[in-house]
Amino acid sequence: MPLEVFGRTKRLQQEIDAYHDALSEAAIGFQQAVEAYLTEGTADRFQEKLKQVGDLESRGDELRRDIERDMYAETLLPESRGDILELFEALDNILNRFEEGLWYFDVETPDIPSDLQDDFSQLTELCCKSVESLVLASRAYFHDSAAIKDHLHKVRFYESDADAVVSRLRRAMFAMDIDLARKLHLGLAAKGIADVSDMAEDAADKLVIFHIKRSA
Repeated sequence: MPLEVFGRTKRLQQEIDAYHDALSEAAIGFQQAVEAYLTEGTADRFQEKLKQVGDLESRGDELRRDIERDMYAETLLPESRGDILELFEALDNILNRFEEGLWYFDVETPDIPSDLQDDFSQLTELCCKSVESLVLASRAYFHDSAAIKDHLHKVRFYESDADAVVSRLRRAMFAMDIDLARKLHLGLAAKGIADVSDMAEDAADKLVIFHIKRSA
């Protein structure tokens, strides 16, 4: 589905590109926020990134509504409209997860032992890389469908690596001499981050199906 499909309205093209930009920027902001939390807790740098991700989530909601409105108003892409709207719903879930994950850190302030901080940092990086690869694949769906596969396999690669880090984290935290409540709290913190890559993989699975349907 090259850009020529949007010949009747450049606005829809711009909205779709802007949504992808917002999701990509939110991934960067999320990673920076977690890194800030690991080094200085919920201080100014974390709060700055929390607000940035929240603003991007709100921007994404607006863009998603605009995309839906314009697709129906301009009677564009009727054969693919349902797939596209489902794709943006999946992407929007990731944007929401970014904001929810940071609010978890801000409100519940899990006490992460120094021995686990490197793994938390690596987990966050892998999850955000999975989203970046998903963004590239989703952009390709609209711009250059032949390039979709080049990015989708990276989503799964990073998600698999993230799962391995979560497993290592859980083993390490439950082997620590700390109370059970703290172990469970840390487990929820790790899961909140890992959910990002799981959701990216789910969206990638949808994108594969949409691409096959369009190519058939």
